[in-house]
Amino acid sequence: MATTEKSVVNGVDVGALEGAIGAISDDPSAGMFTFKAETEWQNALKCVTTVNEFDQAGESIHTQTFTLQGDEPEQILGERTAPNAVEHLLAALGSCLSVGYAANAAAMGIELESLRFEMDGDVDLRGFLGISENVRPGYDSITCSVYIDADATEAELEQLRERVETTSPLVDIITNHVPLETHLVVE
Repeated sequence: MATTEKSVVNGVDVGALEGAIGAISDDPSAGMFTFKAETEWQNALKCVTTVNEFDQAGESIHTQTFTLQGDEPEQILGERTAPNAVEHLLAALGSCLSVGYAANAAAMGIELESLRFEMDGDVDLRGFLGISENVRPGYDSITCSVYIDADATEAELEQLRERVETTSPLVDIITNHVPLETHLVVE
């Protein structure tokens, strides 16, 4: 395994990472963020979501916003011009795990040669379409396979996997109940 003497491992500035961890440890408010998304229906089953990041005071941290397109498969009357919401969830999980592996591997001094994730989940549309109350509308389960080539032993990679999954926001959100509060605003 490589040592952390390198200032950059896997494209991650290890010193800056350690500095960020120290700063947030010293001042927890420095690590508090509110992420916001606004989704607007376009037509048929298409929508566009705009994403931005805010600090605890409600101030935008970045001037750049990001947009995500959404649509549904033809089987449920979409035009398949973009991923649907449950596919975005899989993409979000893969993105979160990718960041977690790269950062934690760098902190552990593990150099990655390659890293990819394959995720899948089964959805029974009878739940989504309200056909059966006995069928949940979301995924029954999600499977994620991690393909990794790195300069580490299998035991070190298992330690890395455990560390990433324990600290992954998306793994936490998917595997634990997160309270959802909705508000209907009639315009």
